[in-house]
Amino acid sequence: MTTLRLVKRLAASLKGCGQKKIWIDPNEIVTVQGANSRASIRRLLKDGLIIQKPVSIHSHYRANKKNKAKLKGRYRGLGKRKGTAEARNPKKILWMTRMKVLRRLLKKYRDRKKIDRHFYSRLYNKVKGNTFKNRRVLMEYIFKKKADFAREKMLYDQSEAHRRRFREAKKRRQERIISKKAEVKREKE
Repeated sequence: MTTLRLVKRLAASLKGCGQKKIWIDPNEIVTVQGANSRASIRRLLKDGLIIQKPVSIHSHYRANKKNKAKLKGRYRGLGKRKGTAEARNPKKILWMTRMKVLRRLLKKYRDRKKIDRHFYSRLYNKVKGNTFKNRRVLMEYIFKKKADFAREKMLYDQSEAHRRRFREAKKRRQERIISKKAEVKREKE
């Protein structure tokens, strides 16, 4: 005859749970005590004389509730903090996140042909040099620069048109002078 302790140990091993979770039928203790091998324990499990108790419910309600409150900023005061500000939120991680955001924006603008590759390269270096603190500032800078480029191009085109008109007028004037000289020469002859 074996003790119930051995039966519980073997049953727990077979079911893959703790010994606390094994239930033995109190009416069939004599039959169960006769089991001294894993095979006989398996047979008892199959017959239902030994049962694995269900897992007790471990509610996560309170933990979820507290985590929601933490998202709102509760339970985060000075008394709850263990690490330094740098340990809790490293500057390097903030820097890396910012770089990724700004570089992603630049790449998107370049792919959509909003900026050319030369302007992209200049902006990339400015981003790396900590010129822009967030996306909004970078976007404002891009819009402003594009407006400046457009204005410069317009002024250049205007001045070029003015120069062209001036050159054409000068050419016509010289042709007139040449034709007058030729006329005067013909009259003299």
